[in-house]
Amino acid sequence: MLRQQLRAISSLLSSITLIGICTGMTSTLLSLRATLEGFGTLTTGIIMSAYFIGYLFGTTRAPKDIRRVGYIRAFGGLTGLAAASILVQAIWVDPVVWFVMRFLTGFAISAIYVIVESWLNTMADNKNRGALLSIYLVLIYGGLVAGQLILGVTDPAEFMAFAIVALLMNLALIPILISVTVEPTTTTPRKVPISSLMKIVPLGIINAFIMQACYSMFYGVGPMYATYIGLSVGQVSFFMASFILGGMLAQAPIGMLSDRVDRRYVLAGCAGSAALIALVLSQLDASIPWLIYLCMGLLGASALPMYSLGMAHTNDFLEKDQMVGATGAILKVGGLGAIFGAPSVAALMQFGAVNYFFLLMTALTSIVCAYSLYRVTKRAKPVEQPQTAFALLTPTPTSEELLTTLAQEPNTLPPNAADDDDTPPTAAG
Repeated sequence: MLRQQLRAISSLLSSITLIGICTGMTSTLLSLRATLEGFGTLTTGIIMSAYFIGYLFGTTRAPKDIRRVGYIRAFGGLTGLAAASILVQAIWVDPVVWFVMRFLTGFAISAIYVIVESWLNTMADNKNRGALLSIYLVLIYGGLVAGQLILGVTDPAEFMAFAIVALLMNLALIPILISVTVEPTTTTPRKVPISSLMKIVPLGIINAFIMQACYSMFYGVGPMYATYIGLSVGQVSFFMASFILGGMLAQAPIGMLSDRVDRRYVLAGCAGSAALIALVLSQLDASIPWLIYLCMGLLGASALPMYSLGMAHTNDFLEKDQMVGATGAILKVGGLGAIFGAPSVAALMQFGAVNYFFLLMTALTSIVCAYSLYRVTKRAKPVEQPQTAFALLTPTPTSEELLTTLAQEPNTLPPNAADDDDTPPTAAG
C-alpha cells in the first residue's frame, strides 16, 4: 500500500526535493554574498529576517489564493516567483532590493510547502501517514544538505551560483505539472487563540518561539559567522551541512524515545546538550575544522528535533478538535521568533565579539532546558490518554489545513483547560 502511494506521489516528492536543494543553497549563498559585498552583520540579519516575515504573510494570504486558482496552478506560479526573486538578487545587489526579494521568497516557499503537505495528507491514511511524512522530511533535509554541498563548488561572488538555484527551482515545476493528480480538498478547522494556548501548554509556546529564533539565527547569519572565524566557502558548506545532517539522523531516534518517556525530560536533555555544544563552538576557530563539523553535527542532532518535540508535547494535552488550531497558533508564534532571531544575533555580532553567535544560542537553549524541568515540577505527564505519536516536522509552517485556521473565528476552549497550579495533571503540560 505504501509503495503504491509512493509511486503515485513520486512526481510530488521529486519536486519538493529540488525545492529543498534550492532552499538549502539560497540562505547560505545570500549570507556569503552579503559578507563579500560588505553589507555588515546587522544589515544582513535584517535582510535574512525578511524571509520569515514572508512566511507569516504566506500563512495568511496563500491559502486564499490556492483555493481561488487551484493547487497545481498555484504551485507553478509560486515556484516561478521564487525563481525570479533569486535572479533579481543576482542582478541588483542592494540591501533594500534583497529585503523585498527575500520577503517574496519566504512567501512563495511557505505556500509551496502548504501545497505539498496538503497533497501528502490527502494521499495518506492513519496507518501510513507517519511513514509518508518521515519520507518527506528526509527528502527535505537531504535536499538542504545537497544544496550546501553544491554551493561549496560554486563562487558566491559570481552569477552562476544564483543561476543554478533559479534553474533547479524551475526544474521543480516539471514533475508536478506533467503529473495527473487529484487536488486535495480544503477544510475549515477552528482556531485556538495563542493566549488560551499559553495557559494550557506554556512550554509549547515558549519552545516554539525560542527554537525558531535559533533556527533563523543559524540559517540567516551562520554562514557569515563561519566566514568570520576563517572558514572558506567550501568549509562553510560543510559547516551548514553538518548541522542539517545531524538533525536528520537524530529526528527518528529522539522521537521514538519521547513516545516512551515524558517529552519534557527529552526536551530538557536536547536543550541542555545544545547549550553545552554551542558553548564549545563559541571557543573554536578555523584551525580545527573537523572538530567544528563534528560539533555542528551534534548541535543539529540536539537542536533540530526540539521544535517537533514541543509540538508533540503540546498536542499531548489537547482534545483532538483543538490540535489543528493549536498547531496554527504555534506556527505563528514560531514565525515571530524567526523574525526576532537573525537580527538579534547580527546586532550582537555587529557591536561586540563574534562568538556572541553561539553564546546567544547557548543562552536561549538553556532557557528551554530550565523551563522544561520547571514544568515537570508543575504538571504530571498525561495519564488519562496515551501520548500523541511523535511526528517529524520541519521547523516551518506546514499544511494548508493548518493555515486555514487563521481565517476562522477564535474557538473558546473548554472551561477545564485553564492552566493554574491547582489544575489536574491532564489539563496542561
